[in-house]
Amino acid sequence: MSKGVTVKDVPSAAFIKAYAEHLKKNDWIALPHWVDIVKTSHAKELCPMDPDWLYIRAASIARKIYLRGGVGVGALKKVYGCSKRRGPRPCKFTKGSGKII
Repeated sequence: MSKGVTVKDVPSAAFIKAYAEHLKKNDWIALPHWVDIVKTSHAKELCPMDPDWLYIRAASIARKIYLRGGVGVGALKKVYGCSKRRGPRPCKFTKGSGKII
């Protein structure tokens, strides 16, 4: 008998790319009108350059929830957070936006 393949067996980048394409192809996510102007964190200066960033984020969130069940919005904000550049002061970690999770 051959063993089944799970999400844990597949490299994360390959799974996220394939699942994002699947979500886009099936139109399971309706893109909001603000998708091209929203920032993913208040530490970011610009919006994402990839036009399909919302599908990639949704696939990444689905993978995180599968691997760590019971994870909430607060934990995902920490995962998608980044370092804020504050000029001459030291950089500081900031959480990601909770509205797009």
